[in-house]
Amino acid sequence: MLRSMKDLHGFTIGATDGDIGTVKDGYFDDLSYTVRYLVVDTGGWLAERKVLLSPIAFRKLDWAAKRITAALTKVQVEKSPPIDTDKPVSRQHETAYYGYYGYSPYWAGDYLWGAAPYPYLGAGPALSAADLAREQRWNWAAKEREDPHLRSAQAVTGYYIQATDGDIGHVEDFLVDDHAWAIRYMLVDTTNWWAGKKVLVAPAWIKQVDWAESKVHVTVTRAQIKTSPEYEPARPVERVYETRLYDHYGQPRYWRE
Repeated sequence: MLRSMKDLHGFTIGATDGDIGTVKDGYFDDLSYTVRYLVVDTGGWLAERKVLLSPIAFRKLDWAAKRITAALTKVQVEKSPPIDTDKPVSRQHETAYYGYYGYSPYWAGDYLWGAAPYPYLGAGPALSAADLAREQRWNWAAKEREDPHLRSAQAVTGYYIQATDGDIGHVEDFLVDDHAWAIRYMLVDTTNWWAGKKVLVAPAWIKQVDWAESKVHVTVTRAQIKTSPEYEPARPVERVYETRLYDHYGQPRYWRE
């Protein structure tokens, strides 16, 4: 199911021996647009230190109670490598993080999370060859630049969206698949162009991101966005709607039937 990144803010993260803190932000990689970590404010017990927690450790997500249970102890979190959450997180930081927790790096495999399409700790659910064939494969070695970075979802919120023929609005939120933790859509607010209309734009339609200018360039036109199926925040995004959206833009779907 697709979930709002903003809705995750304030979720309590529980360890096996007590609460760790509350979610303040999320970091996604700027290649696959997948949420790799949640930024957790630990409050008083770690002198207000913020830590990163990978979905690999998550065991239960209770959206009604706004709570995530992780397979970690508070001591593990306390002794984890320090990372300055106010700066972009580099591959060097990630390597130290994965080594500390003993996770298999996502950039060392063929799928979105390395050896598997989903962030499981351990074997996880058994996936057949047919299951794996339906999943998108990632050749990380071919895709990666010299030093790819993680980006703060909170920082990117507000970036301007530039269509092929002009501005169309700004990023208001991200919709995340709570199974794979992949960002499926940016929620675009077009209030300054069309009164009150909100639309979805998939990361696959991004041509480039100008991080210095806080602008996202997409490969669709203003007219295409103007006539696209409108997103209604109060309703869940269903496959029927997604099919209409992708057919409207004439783009290949991220899922396989």
